[in-house]
Amino acid sequence: MSPPAAAALPPAPPPTGDRATVDWGRTHYVSARHWQEHLVAQRLAGGIGDTLVFTEHEAVYTLGVRPGAARHLLWNKEEVARRGIEVVETNRGGDITYHGPGQVVGYPVVSLAARKDLHAYLRFLEQVLINALGCLGLAAGRRPGQTGIWLGRRKIAAIGVAVKRWVAFHGFALNVNNDLAPFAGIVPCGISDAAVTSLRQELGRECDLAEVKAVVAAEFWAEWRKFVDTTDVH
Repeated sequence: MSPPAAAALPPAPPPTGDRATVDWGRTHYVSARHWQEHLVAQRLAGGIGDTLVFTEHEAVYTLGVRPGAARHLLWNKEEVARRGIEVVETNRGGDITYHGPGQVVGYPVVSLAARKDLHAYLRFLEQVLINALGCLGLAAGRRPGQTGIWLGRRKIAAIGVAVKRWVAFHGFALNVNNDLAPFAGIVPCGISDAAVTSLRQELGRECDLAEVKAVVAAEFWAEWRKFVDTTDVH
């Protein structure tokens, strides 16, 4: 069972003005969602600065707000329970996806007040992951008409966000060493004509999660400086 939503909060990021990267380690999705909401409230109140959170979730299918997302859960509840996978509704954009150990999940809790453009923010997150995967040895890219990161027709990262008074939360899930079998139980992100892949599958070896997080964090903050610099935005 998941811990209650009121589970103790992890250590707080630094006070406002400082950009922070924090790692929550392994979490249940319900607790992490509660903690995100707490950070959003702090960011809105000016109590913390922009924050990038990393975590790995216990096995869970999450349903986004897109209409019909529940229809893309293919396994019945008995099979889902047998495999030890939770099913949770959430308030992020997008369809259904899977999170599990070995996957790097990133939750930026950041203010978009300087650039109120959600479409541009999604493209920003995609660029962060494209850059990071390039540093890790993979030439990834976008797929026209689809949010996320791709290697040809193989999806390696999913993106889904929410915004409250121009503070963004939720974020991205990058497949690193996680078991890909649970993706067979869903139509991932509602896309039926694509496969799912991971860094481990593409590179043929186990990857160091700490290294992956460090690379993603470096690319995130480098791109963030460009994103919030509105002098070149027309």
